[in-house]
This record gives sequence, structure tokens and C-alpha cells, in this order.
Amino acid sequence: MFNNAKQLLWSVALVAGTAMPAAAADIYEPPVIETPPPVYEYEKPASEGGWYLRGDIDYHWTGWRGADYIVYGPPPGSQSFLTGGLRPSFSLGAGVGYQVNKWFRADVTGDYWFRSRFRGTTGTACGLLCTDESEMSALVLMANAYAELGTFNRITPYVGAGIGGAHVRWGELRNTPGGGNPIIHDGASSWRFAWSLMAGASYCINRNWKADLGYRFTRVSGGRMFQMAPGAPGPGFDRGFNVHEARAGLRYQFGGGKDCTPVKEAYVPYEPETVTPIYK
Repeated sequence: MFNNAKQLLWSVALVAGTAMPAAAADIYEPPVIETPPPVYEYEKPASEGGWYLRGDIDYHWTGWRGADYIVYGPPPGSQSFLTGGLRPSFSLGAGVGYQVNKWFRADVTGDYWFRSRFRGTTGTACGLLCTDESEMSALVLMANAYAELGTFNRITPYVGAGIGGAHVRWGELRNTPGGGNPIIHDGASSWRFAWSLMAGASYCINRNWKADLGYRFTRVSGGRMFQMAPGAPGPGFDRGFNVHEARAGLRYQFGGGKDCTPVKEAYVPYEPETVTPIYK
């Protein structure tokens, strides 16, 4: 009987030893999950493209390039103003344009230069030194193109150029000999060729509005300045202007698109899901 019990114990131990590897093989091992690369910060691009309207105001200094007038002698010919200059003035402007991409835009603008007072002197045509007074205003129409140089903390510097025309209007010229009565010459008006160069920077207020500060140099070609008066020299022709403009304005872009302020994505570290082994 003892031998039978001993054999039974050895049989149970043998069966248990054989079953343990099988049970261990049934333990579920989760698959190896590779950690993806981290997500780094990046900037979303600013909005690009679209039509815009603009409005501008400026304060400008007009460099008068001189003027000549016809005399009938003796001897006949022409003479030049001895001195002359235009006082600074203001202008208002408006335009419509298209932002092609973040590097290039173009627009068409119209600016009205308010009256600038003119004062000069002429010589021997009066027999003595004469004082000349008038005023000049102009409507300037330009087609412009701009290269934008990138955006830094909402500020976008740019350079540009324009081509177009200026309708220059002179008021009557009052030619006054020293101690005498003035001779009145009717002013003249005409369209003239004009071109300009610009530089400045715009500031993004929000997705629709941008403020603009800049400088514009405009060259206006010469033309008739005043008509002939009875018994007096004339007509007269100015040689054109060099105009230096300090400009400020606003631009409204239709549609707006994304906010023009780049938005940084937050860094989110990857945390793999914890998997609990499952035993079968």
C-alpha cells in the first residue's frame, strides 16, 4: 500500500511539471510599441492673398525745380524765375489693391494734394525785381507694385514703385513790381507724367486691418504754369517737382482668412498607453 501511494505522488508531480511550461506559454505578452518622435513647436503661416482697400494721409514737401517764361523783347526770348518755392502741404488718398502672396502686392491709388502756396521773384522782365505769388494743387493717380520683405512680430517692411500721372492746377499768378500794382496771369492746368518710389512698413492689427507708415518720393514732370496777360510776359512753364511724402494709412483686407499673428503649437509629449498583461 505504501508503494502504491508513492507511485501516485510521483505521477502527480510528473503531470504538474509537464503542465507548468504550458501554463507559462499561455501568459499574454503585449506587443512592443515604438515611441514616435516628439512634436516640435512650429508657426502657422499668416493669411495670404485677397483684395484690399486703403486710405492714406500725408504731409509733403514739394521741391520746385524752377520755371521759365516767354518775353517779347526787345530782345525776344525767355527768362527764368530768379527764386521760387512751394510751402509744405497735406494730401488725402484712397486705393484698391490685391495681395498676391506674402511677398508681393499691387494697388491703384489716387491722392489729392491740397493747395501749396508759391512765392518767387522775377527780374528784368518787370524792369526791376518783381514778386510772384500763386498756389498749386494736384490730383495724382498711380499704379503701384510692392515687394514685402517678410513679417517680424507683426511688422512687414516693404519697398515699392509706381507709375502714373498728375493733374497739376496752378492758381492765378500775381506778378507785383516793387511799389507797383500787380499784374494778374491766369493759372494753367494740365496732365503730366509722374513716377514714384516707396519704402515703409505695415503693422498687423488683426486679420482684416493693417496700419501703414512709409515714405514716398514722387517726381512730376514739367508743364504750363500760367497764361500770358495783356502787356506782360508769358506764358510760363514750370520744370516739374520733386515731392517728399511722409505717409500714414490703413488697409482693410476682405475675407481676412487666418489671423495674421503666427500661432505657436504647444509641445505635447507622447505618453504610451499602459497595457496590463492578460493571462489566458
